[in-house]
Amino acid sequence: MKKLLLPALLLVAFAGKASAQQSKGFTMADFKNNVGKVGTLCDTVYSYKTVSDTLTLLNMGAAYPRQKYTIAVKGSQIKLDLSSIKGKHVCATGTFEFFKCQPEIVADKPEQVTVN
Repeated sequence: MKKLLLPALLLVAFAGKASAQQSKGFTMADFKNNVGKVGTLCDTVYSYKTVSDTLTLLNMGAAYPRQKYTIAVKGSQIKLDLSSIKGKHVCATGTFEFFKCQPEIVADKPEQVTVN
């Protein structure tokens, strides 16, 4: 029994450290390393802009122009309740891109955006 105690404690210690690293949040370096790849980021919507009936920009982490990144919701398939989206926690899965030197995730399918 004592032989199992030490490995169990080490496992718990390393699992706690790994989860702390994952919850450190968004960094520009992480984003740059994943440009062109598909990934998921979650944060709070601080502001939004409807550019057209097929493009809505959600500013995440802070209001424009100080947002951490933007979710570009493209197409007419994704239906969002924009009147109540501010302050909501949103997760987006899409391609990591830069638009005018600003980090952006492009989502064009309903399953790519979830509002909590």
